Amino acid sequence: MGGLDKGLQPLDGRPLVLHVIERLAPQAGRVLISANRNLEAYAALGHAVLPDPPGLEFAGPLAGMLAGLRAIPDDAWLLTAPCDSPRLPPDLAPRLLAAAQPHGLAFARATREHPTHALLHARLREPLAAHLQGGGRAVLRWMTSQPHGIARFDAAGDEAAFANLNHLADLHG
Repeated sequence: MGGLDKGLQPLDGRPLVLHVIERLAPQAGRVLISANRNLEAYAALGHAVLPDPPGLEFAGPLAGMLAGLRAIPDDAWLLTAPCDSPRLPPDLAPRLLAAAQPHGLAFARATREHPTHALLHARLREPLAAHLQGGGRAVLRWMTSQPHGIARFDAAGDEAAFANLNHLADLHG
């Protein structure tokens, strides 16, 4: 989006991230926002804001996931979704949980994999930290290197629930 902070760009008069929060909040115990800039603007949305861990600033989605894993209790799960997917399924969390429970990790798949739409158990903190410290950044590569499940979203139209709005024109179309 031309260097703009994607999550704060308006969609239907509200920041894009707020649409995602509204979809996830009913499915989660609490909401955490991963952000590395405009922290005050994100905090004004009423949820805790987590920057990337020191030394991993702007290292991509896995760094945000690690920050989230470090912010939850040892026996908890972290539900993740990118700020540019405002039409998430209302049953994303329970479907991910069903796929993740035997493994500690699951991600969504419609017509393709959506690894940033995931559920991770806190016990993955250390394996993820080690991966990042070793220079790993590819989300799907790390997730598939771990025991994992896949929550399938195969119904007609499910892929649209995971559509990313990556361009300013997408917000007005």
